[in-house]
Amino acid sequence: MSTRIPGFYNLLPEERLSQIAKATNLTDKELEIIKGNKGFSVKEADRMIENVIGYMPIPLGIAVNFKINNKDVFIPMATEEPSVVAAASNAAKYAYDSGGFTTSYSGAIMRGQIQITEVKDPYGALAKVYENKREILQLCNKQDPTLVSLGGGAKNLEVHVIDGPTKKMVVVHLFVDTKDAMGANAVNTMAEAVAPLLEKITNGKVVLRILSNLADQRIVRARATFQDPFNDNKEAMNKFMDAYELAMIDPYRAATHNKGIMNGISSVVLASGNDTRAVEAGAHAYASRLGTYRSLTHWEKGENHSIIGTIELPLAVGLIAGATTSHPVAKLATKIMQVETAEELASNIASVGLAQNFAALRVLASEGIQQGHMRLHARNLALMAGAKDNQIDKVIELAAKQGKFKFDDIKKIVKALSY
Repeated sequence: MSTRIPGFYNLLPEERLSQIAKATNLTDKELEIIKGNKGFSVKEADRMIENVIGYMPIPLGIAVNFKINNKDVFIPMATEEPSVVAAASNAAKYAYDSGGFTTSYSGAIMRGQIQITEVKDPYGALAKVYENKREILQLCNKQDPTLVSLGGGAKNLEVHVIDGPTKKMVVVHLFVDTKDAMGANAVNTMAEAVAPLLEKITNGKVVLRILSNLADQRIVRARATFQDPFNDNKEAMNKFMDAYELAMIDPYRAATHNKGIMNGISSVVLASGNDTRAVEAGAHAYASRLGTYRSLTHWEKGENHSIIGTIELPLAVGLIAGATTSHPVAKLATKIMQVETAEELASNIASVGLAQNFAALRVLASEGIQQGHMRLHARNLALMAGAKDNQIDKVIELAAKQGKFKFDDIKKIVKALSY
Protein backbone atom coordinates (compact mmCIF):
# COMPACT_ATOMS: atom_id res chain seq x y z
CA MET A 1 0.00 0.00 0.00
CA SER A 2 1.24 3.49 -0.85
CA THR A 3 -0.21 6.77 0.33
CA ARG A 4 1.27 8.58 -2.66
CA ILE A 5 -1.82 9.09 -4.83
CA PRO A 6 -1.18 11.89 -7.36
CA GLY A 7 -4.27 13.99 -8.01
CA PHE A 8 -6.19 12.54 -5.05
CA TYR A 9 -7.66 15.99 -4.40
CA ASN A 10 -9.07 16.10 -7.93
CA LEU A 11 -11.17 12.94 -7.48
CA LEU A 12 -14.83 12.92 -6.55
CA PRO A 13 -15.60 11.97 -2.92
CA GLU A 14 -16.90 8.57 -4.07
CA GLU A 15 -13.69 7.93 -6.02
CA ARG A 16 -11.51 8.90 -3.06
CA LEU A 17 -13.46 6.62 -0.76
CA SER A 18 -13.19 3.78 -3.26
CA GLN A 19 -9.40 4.06 -3.29
CA ILE A 20 -9.18 4.19 0.51
CA ALA A 21 -11.58 1.25 0.79
CA LYS A 22 -9.41 -0.90 -1.47
CA ALA A 23 -6.23 0.03 0.38
CA THR A 24 -7.62 -0.53 3.89
CA ASN A 25 -10.15 -3.33 3.22
CA LEU A 26 -13.31 -1.48 4.16
CA THR A 27 -16.50 -3.50 3.73
CA ASP A 28 -19.61 -2.31 1.89
CA LYS A 29 -21.34 -1.81 5.25
CA GLU A 30 -18.43 0.31 6.49
CA LEU A 31 -18.57 2.40 3.32
CA GLU A 32 -22.22 3.17 4.01
CA ILE A 33 -21.30 4.29 7.54
CA ILE A 34 -18.63 6.69 6.29
CA LYS A 35 -21.01 8.07 3.67
CA GLY A 36 -23.49 8.79 6.44
CA ASN A 37 -26.12 6.43 5.07
CA LYS A 38 -25.91 4.07 8.04
CA GLY A 39 -24.30 3.85 11.43
CA PHE A 40 -24.55 6.74 13.87
CA SER A 41 -28.07 7.61 14.94
CA VAL A 42 -29.85 9.89 17.41
CA LYS A 43 -30.44 6.80 19.56
CA GLU A 44 -26.69 6.15 19.71
CA ALA A 45 -26.01 9.83 20.35
CA ASP A 46 -28.45 9.75 23.27
CA ARG A 47 -26.34 7.02 24.89
CA MET A 48 -23.19 9.13 24.65
CA ILE A 49 -24.21 12.51 26.15
CA GLU A 50 -27.12 14.18 27.94
CA ASN A 51 -30.20 15.99 26.59
CA VAL A 52 -29.62 14.84 23.01
CA ILE A 53 -31.73 16.33 20.22
CA GLY A 54 -29.57 15.24 17.28
CA TYR A 55 -25.96 15.36 16.14
CA MET A 56 -23.78 17.68 14.05
CA PRO A 57 -21.62 16.09 11.34
CA ILE A 58 -18.10 17.37 10.63
CA PRO A 59 -16.39 16.82 7.26
CA LEU A 60 -14.03 13.83 7.28
CA GLY A 61 -11.06 14.08 4.92
CA ILE A 62 -8.04 11.90 4.23
CA ALA A 63 -4.47 13.20 4.32
CA VAL A 64 -2.26 11.29 1.88
CA ASN A 65 1.52 10.96 1.38
CA PHE A 66 2.21 9.96 4.99
CA LYS A 67 4.88 7.40 5.78
CA ILE A 68 5.29 6.90 9.55
CA ASN A 69 7.88 4.56 11.03
CA ASN A 70 8.39 2.97 7.59
CA LYS A 71 4.66 2.34 7.13
CA ASP A 72 2.39 4.15 4.68
CA VAL A 73 -0.62 5.51 6.53
CA PHE A 74 -3.80 7.21 5.35
CA ILE A 75 -4.78 9.83 7.94
CA PRO A 76 -8.48 10.58 8.60
CA MET A 77 -8.99 14.19 9.68
CA ALA A 78 -12.27 15.63 10.96
CA THR A 79 -12.33 19.41 10.59
CA GLU A 80 -14.47 22.25 9.31
CA GLU A 81 -11.50 24.43 8.33
CA PRO A 82 -10.42 24.61 4.68
CA SER A 83 -6.75 23.98 3.78
CA VAL A 84 -5.91 21.83 6.83
CA VAL A 85 -6.10 18.45 5.07
CA ALA A 86 -4.48 19.80 1.90
CA ALA A 87 -1.62 21.37 3.86
CA ALA A 88 -0.87 18.18 5.79
CA SER A 89 -0.89 16.11 2.59
CA ASN A 90 1.38 18.53 0.78
CA ALA A 91 3.85 18.71 3.66
CA ALA A 92 4.03 14.92 3.99
CA LYS A 93 4.99 14.70 0.31
CA TYR A 94 8.20 16.65 0.99
CA ALA A 95 9.21 14.12 3.66
CA TYR A 96 8.09 10.94 1.91
CA ASP A 97 11.22 10.19 -0.13
CA SER A 98 13.54 10.91 2.79
CA GLY A 99 11.87 8.24 4.91
CA GLY A 100 8.80 10.04 6.15
CA PHE A 101 8.24 10.49 9.87
CA THR A 102 10.03 8.66 12.68
CA THR A 103 8.58 8.70 16.18
CA SER A 104 9.28 7.67 19.76
CA TYR A 105 6.94 7.20 22.73
CA SER A 106 7.66 7.51 26.44
CA GLY A 107 4.80 5.21 27.47
CA ALA A 108 1.17 5.59 28.57
CA ILE A 109 1.67 7.01 32.07
CA MET A 110 -1.06 9.34 33.32
CA ARG A 111 -1.05 11.40 36.52
CA GLY A 112 -3.81 11.43 39.09
CA GLN A 113 -3.78 14.23 41.68
CA ILE A 114 -5.11 14.04 45.24
CA GLN A 115 -5.16 17.43 46.98
CA ILE A 116 -4.96 17.30 50.80
CA THR A 117 -5.61 20.42 52.90
CA GLU A 118 -5.70 21.22 56.63
CA VAL A 119 -2.47 19.30 57.19
CA LYS A 120 -0.68 20.54 60.34
CA ASP A 121 2.70 19.11 59.41
CA PRO A 122 2.83 19.03 55.58
CA TYR A 123 6.44 17.84 55.33
CA GLY A 124 5.84 15.20 57.95
CA ALA A 125 2.75 14.14 56.01
CA LEU A 126 4.84 13.98 52.81
CA ALA A 127 7.19 11.53 54.50
CA LYS A 128 4.32 9.42 55.84
CA VAL A 129 2.79 9.06 52.37
CA TYR A 130 6.09 7.76 50.98
CA GLU A 131 6.32 5.38 53.96
CA ASN A 132 2.94 3.93 52.98
CA LYS A 133 3.59 3.91 49.23
CA ARG A 134 3.17 0.15 48.77
CA GLU A 135 -0.22 0.06 50.52
CA ILE A 136 -1.46 3.06 48.52
CA LEU A 137 -0.47 1.53 45.17
CA GLN A 138 -1.96 -1.84 46.10
CA LEU A 139 -5.27 -0.19 46.93
CA CYS A 140 -5.17 1.66 43.60
CA ASN A 141 -4.58 -1.53 41.66
CA LYS A 142 -7.46 -3.34 43.36
CA GLN A 143 -9.75 -0.93 41.52
CA ASP A 144 -8.83 -2.21 38.05
CA PRO A 145 -7.63 -5.82 37.99
CA THR A 146 -8.13 -6.03 34.21
CA LEU A 147 -5.73 -3.15 33.61
CA VAL A 148 -3.21 -4.72 35.99
CA SER A 149 -3.50 -8.07 34.20
CA LEU A 150 -2.51 -6.32 30.96
CA GLY A 151 0.63 -4.93 32.57
CA GLY A 152 -0.80 -1.56 33.49
CA GLY A 153 -1.98 -0.03 36.74
CA ALA A 154 -0.56 2.29 39.39
CA LYS A 155 3.24 2.16 39.19
CA ASN A 156 4.53 4.96 41.39
CA LEU A 157 3.68 8.15 43.24
CA GLU A 158 5.11 11.55 44.06
CA VAL A 159 4.25 13.87 46.91
CA HIS A 160 4.43 17.67 46.65
CA VAL A 161 4.07 20.37 49.28
CA ILE A 162 2.62 23.40 47.51
CA ASP A 163 2.41 26.95 48.82
CA GLY A 164 -1.08 28.29 48.10
CA PRO A 165 -2.09 31.95 48.51
CA THR A 166 -3.19 31.31 52.11
CA LYS A 167 -1.88 27.89 53.15
CA LYS A 168 0.37 25.00 52.38
CA MET A 169 -1.22 21.89 50.92
CA VAL A 170 -0.04 18.38 50.16
CA VAL A 171 -0.66 17.01 46.65
CA VAL A 172 -0.11 13.33 45.89
CA HIS A 173 0.53 12.36 42.28
CA LEU A 174 -0.34 8.81 41.22
CA PHE A 175 1.45 7.47 38.15
CA VAL A 176 -0.81 5.03 36.30
CA ASP A 177 0.09 3.06 33.19
CA THR A 178 -3.17 3.07 31.23
CA LYS A 179 -1.83 0.98 28.30
CA ASP A 180 -4.05 1.43 25.21
CA ALA A 181 -6.74 3.48 26.99
CA MET A 182 -6.72 7.23 27.42
CA GLY A 183 -7.22 6.33 31.06
CA ALA A 184 -9.22 9.15 32.65
CA ASN A 185 -11.80 6.86 34.23
CA ALA A 186 -9.21 4.41 35.57
CA VAL A 187 -7.08 7.18 37.08
CA ASN A 188 -10.05 9.02 38.62
CA THR A 189 -11.39 5.81 40.14
CA MET A 190 -8.03 5.07 41.76
CA ALA A 191 -7.66 8.63 43.04
CA GLU A 192 -11.07 8.51 44.68
CA ALA A 193 -10.46 5.06 46.17
CA VAL A 194 -7.27 6.05 48.01
CA ALA A 195 -8.58 9.38 49.30
CA PRO A 196 -9.79 8.02 52.68
CA LEU A 197 -6.48 6.20 53.22
CA LEU A 198 -4.53 9.39 52.49
CA GLU A 199 -6.69 11.37 54.90
CA LYS A 200 -5.90 8.79 57.57
CA ILE A 201 -2.15 8.88 56.83
CA THR A 202 -1.86 12.68 56.72
CA ASN A 203 -4.58 13.71 59.22
CA GLY A 204 -5.74 16.10 56.53
CA LYS A 205 -8.81 16.62 54.34
CA VAL A 206 -8.92 15.52 50.71
CA VAL A 207 -10.49 18.01 48.29
CA LEU A 208 -9.66 17.19 44.67
CA ARG A 209 -9.21 13.64 43.34
CA ILE A 210 -8.75 13.78 39.57
CA LEU A 211 -6.30 13.19 36.76
CA SER A 212 -4.09 15.90 35.27
CA ASN A 213 -4.32 16.61 31.56
CA LEU A 214 -0.69 17.71 31.56
CA ALA A 215 0.40 14.20 30.59
CA ASP A 216 4.13 14.88 30.75
CA GLN A 217 4.89 11.18 31.29
CA ARG A 218 3.12 10.34 28.01
CA ILE A 219 5.33 12.17 25.53
CA VAL A 220 5.43 11.57 21.79
CA ARG A 221 8.24 12.83 19.59
CA ALA A 222 8.25 12.89 15.79
CA ARG A 223 11.04 13.78 13.38
CA ALA A 224 11.15 14.28 9.62
CA THR A 225 13.45 15.67 6.93
CA PHE A 226 11.70 17.82 4.35
CA GLN A 227 13.61 17.78 1.08
CA ASP A 228 14.51 21.12 -0.55
CA PRO A 229 11.12 22.79 -0.02
CA PHE A 230 12.29 26.11 -1.49
CA ASN A 231 14.25 24.87 -4.54
CA ASP A 232 17.53 26.16 -3.11
CA ASN A 233 16.04 29.60 -2.44
CA LYS A 234 18.16 30.70 0.52
CA GLU A 235 16.05 33.79 1.19
CA ALA A 236 12.89 31.72 1.55
CA MET A 237 14.74 29.23 3.75
CA ASN A 238 15.94 32.03 6.02
CA LYS A 239 12.41 33.46 6.25
CA PHE A 240 11.17 30.02 7.31
CA MET A 241 13.75 29.88 10.08
CA ASP A 242 13.06 33.48 11.14
CA ALA A 243 9.34 32.73 11.47
CA TYR A 244 10.12 29.67 13.60
CA GLU A 245 12.55 31.58 15.84
CA LEU A 246 9.95 34.23 16.62
CA ALA A 247 7.61 31.48 17.84
CA MET A 248 10.34 30.33 20.25
CA ILE A 249 10.60 33.70 21.98
CA ASP A 250 7.29 35.50 21.50
CA PRO A 251 4.10 34.02 23.02
CA TYR A 252 1.91 36.11 20.69
CA ARG A 253 3.46 34.37 17.67
CA ALA A 254 3.71 31.03 19.47
CA ALA A 255 -0.05 31.01 20.15
CA THR A 256 -0.89 31.14 16.44
CA HIS A 257 2.06 28.90 15.54
CA ASN A 258 0.84 26.19 17.93
CA LYS A 259 -2.77 26.72 16.90
CA GLY A 260 -1.70 25.69 13.42
CA ILE A 261 -0.08 22.56 14.83
CA MET A 262 -3.30 21.75 16.69
CA ASN A 263 -5.30 22.20 13.46
CA GLY A 264 -3.77 18.91 12.38
CA ILE A 265 -3.57 17.20 15.75
CA SER A 266 -7.12 17.98 16.86
CA SER A 267 -8.51 16.86 13.49
CA VAL A 268 -7.05 13.37 13.91
CA VAL A 269 -7.91 13.25 17.61
CA LEU A 270 -11.53 14.08 16.78
CA ALA A 271 -11.68 11.62 13.88
CA SER A 272 -10.49 8.83 16.17
CA GLY A 273 -13.09 9.64 18.85
CA ASN A 274 -10.58 10.91 21.40
CA ASP A 275 -10.82 13.93 23.70
CA THR A 276 -9.73 17.04 21.78
CA ARG A 277 -10.00 19.32 24.84
CA ALA A 278 -7.74 17.10 26.93
CA VAL A 279 -5.11 16.92 24.20
CA GLU A 280 -5.22 20.66 23.53
CA ALA A 281 -4.99 21.56 27.23
CA GLY A 282 -2.02 19.23 27.69
CA ALA A 283 -0.22 20.54 24.60
CA HIS A 284 -0.56 24.20 25.55
CA ALA A 285 0.44 23.53 29.17
CA TYR A 286 3.49 21.61 27.93
CA ALA A 287 4.41 24.54 25.66
CA SER A 288 4.61 26.68 28.83
CA ARG A 289 6.56 24.27 31.01
CA LEU A 290 9.83 26.27 30.83
CA GLY A 291 8.17 29.47 32.07
CA THR A 292 7.41 31.00 28.67
CA TYR A 293 4.83 29.84 26.16
CA ARG A 294 6.76 28.71 23.08
CA SER A 295 6.73 26.51 19.97
CA LEU A 296 6.03 22.79 20.29
CA THR A 297 8.32 22.22 17.29
CA HIS A 298 12.00 22.72 16.52
CA TRP A 299 13.43 23.38 13.04
CA GLU A 300 17.00 23.10 11.78
CA LYS A 301 18.69 23.38 8.40
CA GLY A 302 19.84 20.03 7.01
CA GLU A 303 21.97 18.88 4.10
CA ASN A 304 21.13 19.53 0.45
CA HIS A 305 18.78 22.43 1.25
CA SER A 306 16.56 20.28 3.47
CA ILE A 307 14.83 21.25 6.70
CA ILE A 308 14.75 18.91 9.70
CA GLY A 309 11.73 19.23 11.96
CA THR A 310 10.91 17.72 15.34
CA ILE A 311 7.88 17.93 17.59
CA GLU A 312 7.49 16.95 21.24
CA LEU A 313 4.23 17.00 23.16
CA PRO A 314 1.99 14.98 25.49
CA LEU A 315 -0.69 12.95 23.72
CA ALA A 316 -3.21 11.22 25.96
CA VAL A 317 -5.13 9.23 23.36
CA GLY A 318 -6.41 5.67 23.38
CA LEU A 319 -8.14 2.97 21.41
CA ILE A 320 -10.21 1.49 24.23
CA ALA A 321 -13.54 2.79 25.62
CA GLY A 322 -15.24 6.11 25.00
CA ALA A 323 -16.26 7.34 21.56
CA THR A 324 -13.29 5.52 20.05
CA THR A 325 -15.17 2.26 20.39
CA SER A 326 -18.80 3.47 20.53
CA HIS A 327 -18.85 5.81 17.53
CA PRO A 328 -18.95 3.85 14.25
CA VAL A 329 -17.04 6.46 12.22
CA ALA A 330 -14.33 6.75 14.87
CA LYS A 331 -13.86 2.97 14.75
CA LEU A 332 -13.46 3.14 10.98
CA ALA A 333 -10.99 6.02 11.27
CA THR A 334 -8.69 3.84 13.35
CA LYS A 335 -9.21 1.00 10.88
CA ILE A 336 -8.19 3.25 7.99
CA MET A 337 -5.02 4.17 9.89
CA GLN A 338 -4.51 0.46 10.66
CA VAL A 339 -3.46 1.25 14.22
CA GLU A 340 -3.51 -1.46 16.88
CA THR A 341 -2.02 0.41 19.86
CA ALA A 342 -2.30 3.81 21.50
CA GLU A 343 1.38 4.31 20.67
CA GLU A 344 0.72 3.93 16.94
CA LEU A 345 -2.21 6.33 17.11
CA ALA A 346 -0.21 8.92 19.06
CA SER A 347 2.68 8.57 16.59
CA ASN A 348 0.36 9.30 13.67
CA ILE A 349 -1.14 12.31 15.41
CA ALA A 350 2.23 13.83 16.30
CA SER A 351 3.45 13.34 12.72
CA VAL A 352 0.43 15.23 11.39
CA GLY A 353 1.13 18.07 13.82
CA LEU A 354 4.70 18.36 12.56
CA ALA A 355 3.55 18.28 8.93
CA GLN A 356 0.93 20.94 9.61
CA ASN A 357 3.52 23.25 11.16
CA PHE A 358 5.91 22.77 8.24
CA ALA A 359 3.15 23.63 5.79
CA ALA A 360 2.18 26.80 7.66
CA LEU A 361 5.76 28.07 8.02
CA ARG A 362 6.52 27.30 4.38
CA VAL A 363 3.53 29.32 3.18
CA LEU A 364 4.26 32.17 5.60
CA ALA A 365 7.83 32.31 4.29
CA SER A 366 6.63 32.63 0.70
CA GLU A 367 3.30 34.00 -0.56
CA GLY A 368 1.60 34.32 2.82
CA ILE A 369 -1.22 32.33 4.35
CA GLN A 370 -4.19 33.99 2.68
CA GLN A 371 -3.68 33.17 -0.99
CA GLY A 372 -3.93 29.41 -0.65
CA HIS A 373 -6.36 29.51 2.26
CA MET A 374 -8.78 31.85 0.52
CA ARG A 375 -8.73 29.77 -2.65
CA LEU A 376 -9.95 26.80 -0.63
CA HIS A 377 -12.32 29.00 1.38
CA ALA A 378 -13.82 30.27 -1.88
CA ARG A 379 -15.96 27.12 -2.08
CA ASN A 380 -17.73 28.12 1.14
CA LEU A 381 -18.08 31.71 -0.04
CA ALA A 382 -19.56 30.53 -3.33
CA LEU A 383 -22.19 28.52 -1.50
CA MET A 384 -22.95 31.51 0.74
CA ALA A 385 -23.36 33.63 -2.39
CA GLY A 386 -25.95 31.23 -3.78
CA ALA A 387 -23.88 29.32 -6.32
CA LYS A 388 -25.31 26.04 -7.55
CA ASP A 389 -23.30 22.83 -7.29
CA ASN A 390 -22.45 22.87 -10.98
CA GLN A 391 -21.20 26.48 -10.74
CA ILE A 392 -18.81 26.19 -7.80
CA ASP A 393 -15.70 25.03 -9.69
CA LYS A 394 -16.21 27.78 -12.29
CA VAL A 395 -16.61 30.39 -9.54
CA ILE A 396 -13.31 29.30 -7.95
CA GLU A 397 -11.56 29.30 -11.33
CA LEU A 398 -12.71 32.84 -12.13
CA ALA A 399 -11.87 34.11 -8.65
CA ALA A 400 -8.36 32.66 -8.95
CA LYS A 401 -7.83 34.27 -12.36
CA GLN A 402 -8.92 37.64 -11.00
CA GLY A 403 -7.06 37.14 -7.73
CA LYS A 404 -10.18 38.24 -5.86
CA PHE A 405 -11.53 36.14 -3.01
CA LYS A 406 -13.58 38.61 -0.99
CA PHE A 407 -17.22 37.73 -0.47
CA ASP A 408 -18.40 40.74 -2.49
CA ASP A 409 -16.18 39.64 -5.40
CA ILE A 410 -17.52 36.08 -5.21
CA LYS A 411 -21.10 37.38 -5.22
CA LYS A 412 -20.42 39.34 -8.41
CA ILE A 413 -18.99 36.24 -10.10
CA VAL A 414 -21.98 34.13 -9.05
CA LYS A 415 -24.37 36.80 -10.25
CA ALA A 416 -22.63 37.00 -13.64
CA LEU A 417 -22.76 33.22 -14.07
CA SER A 418 -26.45 33.17 -13.24
CA TYR A 419 -27.43 35.37 -16.18
